Amino acid sequence: MKILISNDDGYNAAGLEALVKELSKVAELVVVAPDRNRSGSSSSLTLNQAVKVTKVNDSFYYIDGTPTDCVHIALTGLINFIPDLVVSGINHGPNMGDDTIYSGTVAAALEGYLLNIPSFSISMGSDNPKNFKTAAKVTLELIKLYNKKKLSPTLLNINVPDISYDNLKGIEITRLGKRHEAKPAIKDEVKNNETFFWIGAAGEPKDAGPGTDFNAINNDKVSITPIQADLTDHQNTQNIKEWIKK
Repeated sequence: MKILISNDDGYNAAGLEALVKELSKVAELVVVAPDRNRSGSSSSLTLNQAVKVTKVNDSFYYIDGTPTDCVHIALTGLINFIPDLVVSGINHGPNMGDDTIYSGTVAAALEGYLLNIPSFSISMGSDNPKNFKTAAKVTLELIKLYNKKKLSPTLLNINVPDISYDNLKGIEITRLGKRHEAKPAIKDEVKNNETFFWIGAAGEPKDAGPGTDFNAINNDKVSITPIQADLTDHQNTQNIKEWIKK
């Protein structure tokens, strides 16, 4: 089995290291990751300049671009084979609910999915996590399951509680929850008529009831949410047709 691995925390991130160590037991791996932390980059592509690829060895590269750059370049020009899976992670924090819109981790997996390859996005369920080995073992189990019963091209957003593997209470197939509005931007300083701001923290969970990714993590379960790239609001299409007629 051949797997392409990427992330958004950078090629030297602890989560990536743990994932590579575990998945190398069952697959031939190629890592193509950003040269530094690219969290929050979503599905951005670098279009205004060439992207530099640095080769560490035949199975490890880092790129001065976004996570989407990494997977796109890997699959359309850098590597000479089509991988069986694209796995992105392990992210150093959660990607639940609204987080998925901004996440570079999810975006890297999404790019594999858009290029018709089953893809997993793997994230830790809390900030400043320590139990990367738990998420790596869960990913390995899911890959073994995938090998027994193949899926059509599918994008799975997977969040793993930051606890020991033995304390996990199972796996739940979930939907994305929703957060409250993000905290306001934080003004830092003003210099020469230039004002500097920090983006505010993400909002607390709002829709976090049974069946959501937030609820699964709160109950020490692995959350697996199938997601898709179609952003069309199908339920509202007819309303918009009637509105435009008026």
